[in-house]
Amino acid sequence: MMDTLKRCAHNSKFVVSLAILIPLAFIAIFGPSFIRHDPREMNTKEILKPMSASYPLGTDEFGRSIASRLIVGIRPSITVAIVGTIIALISGTIIGVTGAYVGGRVGNALMRAVEIILCFPPILLAMMVVGLWGAGIKNLTIAVGILYTPHFARLSFAATLQIKKLEFVESDISIGSSSLRVMAKSIIPNIFSPIMIQISLTIANAILLESGLSFLGLGVQPPDPSWGQMIGDAKNYLSVNIMYMVWPALLLSLMILATNLLGDALRDVLDPKLKDGF
Repeated sequence: MMDTLKRCAHNSKFVVSLAILIPLAFIAIFGPSFIRHDPREMNTKEILKPMSASYPLGTDEFGRSIASRLIVGIRPSITVAIVGTIIALISGTIIGVTGAYVGGRVGNALMRAVEIILCFPPILLAMMVVGLWGAGIKNLTIAVGILYTPHFARLSFAATLQIKKLEFVESDISIGSSSLRVMAKSIIPNIFSPIMIQISLTIANAILLESGLSFLGLGVQPPDPSWGQMIGDAKNYLSVNIMYMVWPALLLSLMILATNLLGDALRDVLDPKLKDGF
């Protein structure tokens, strides 16, 4: 454990990703306590104002503080990404490990069933889910969980096929341990490294998916803010206040970049065949 932490500390991608993600996490948790203006409050006298002492990042088309909306708008993306990833992680790991451990027709049937989802482009399938169930954070989260379950299922399936052949797993089986115990105690802990990498990649993809749907008006609904929604609203006012789009786009790009860097760093650290580097 200590060796892994040391390798993380010496990995430049890991350090850079944390330098970006920790402040963003702090803003998501504590930022709303420090905002000066209600992010939903309209002020027709302050429409599309540039940066000022009262409005550090300017205002939008309804006179609302862009800074306040950016601070509050980080929460939907993080909530959808993290909770949706947890759903995909649990369901996908259970399906993948069970399919590989049981094997045969049952295992193949489980994998073929979840892989049907991979036939659809993620954004299209997410639009179908939201279209059927309605927009909102709850349905977006469920959509993310469904979309990325196959990724965890395929990963855990392949890893379990390798682990189940090892001596310590066969020893547990030979002494009469139940299948559930073998999977929970011997297999899942030993496939956790590749799963950790997949978690970071899925969170980055989920953030991008949530932002894309909110940009299209199928995600977080007004007056609640989200970064994707703000970018979608700002595209009509580029000639008036270009910074209205720049701020949410910049923060969204930084968050996705940092999450992807974290995934790359974990891959470098947890895979002994790869070297650290930036």
